[in-house]
Amino acid sequence: MTKTDISQVLDRAASERILIIDGAMGTMIQRHNLDEAGYRGQRFADWPRDVKGNNDLLVLTQPAIIQDIHEQYLEAGADIVETNTFNAQRISMADYGMEDLSYEINVAAAKLARAACDKYTSLTPNKPRFVAGAVGPTNRTASISPDVNNPGFRNVSFDELRDAYKEQVRALIEGGSHIILIETIFDTLNAKAAGLATLETFEEVGVTLPVMISGTITDRSGRTLSGQTPEAFWYSMRHLKPFSIGLNCALGADLMRPYLAELSHIADARISAYPNAGLPNAMGGYDETPDDMACATEPWAKDGLINVIGGCCGSTPDHIRHIAEHVAQYPPRQIPEIAPKLRLSGLEPFVHG
Repeated sequence: MTKTDISQVLDRAASERILIIDGAMGTMIQRHNLDEAGYRGQRFADWPRDVKGNNDLLVLTQPAIIQDIHEQYLEAGADIVETNTFNAQRISMADYGMEDLSYEINVAAAKLARAACDKYTSLTPNKPRFVAGAVGPTNRTASISPDVNNPGFRNVSFDELRDAYKEQVRALIEGGSHIILIETIFDTLNAKAAGLATLETFEEVGVTLPVMISGTITDRSGRTLSGQTPEAFWYSMRHLKPFSIGLNCALGADLMRPYLAELSHIADARISAYPNAGLPNAMGGYDETPDDMACATEPWAKDGLINVIGGCCGSTPDHIRHIAEHVAQYPPRQIPEIAPKLRLSGLEPFVHG
């Protein structure tokens, strides 16, 4: 599958069935109980800072573990697997003094995911698998001050975000990603920087890939952390002409539904959703069983709300397997025709006409 026909193949698959995206990478990594030495491997045995918790580094130090996780999700029925690169841009990697490894990590992560997808596509050529290059939000926000005493202060600029994202996206393309997934968006300005970086990188390398966008509604307020409603969020991002728009993380399926329904009614793009396995318990774990989660998300498919479904924090291959089985009987959501109007957004949407 060449880069020139990725969009056609993905569009065809999405028109035939609800696509399944994988579940949590971090949940699966935790099962291996890696210690500091396990994260370091031989190459980084003498690194001057602690690196335990730097899950993205594992594509270099524990590649077999990461590829096996990808393959477990593919075996469970995933059509799309995300690269292990959620924090693999130099802004977040600075926490470990590993900024200069960002490009290498993204290339390696995409190659691991691509090898797993190519393996399973060769086994069932009628069901192609796709690598989504995961672009996370960074650990900084361009819209909100981290200093409560200085609301005008920012610890990152738009250009710094754009430059970091451009490096990441270029590396994800080089490694063989089929899709660029801008995910877990809590600040739309960060996402705009990622979107611009993606479009600029496409132009520079002469390749255009499908783009998926996934925001995060942080709580029962029904807004992102930077304050936007789902409708306003869509109007802020639709200029990217994405393959899909959707939501992930923060909420379980029961709390996510109304916001997905809102997006489904207004967006002339496919809708994606990958909720957590419920809300975290007192110990930080997730209690929804695979059957619980599948039963909670099946009505989304039955009611024609979604095109892509999977899991976020707390989900495992068993969760994905159950979800895939439950939604297989339903057709994908039909993309509506939206009447042309002036549609603007701040924290709230504005529609004129």
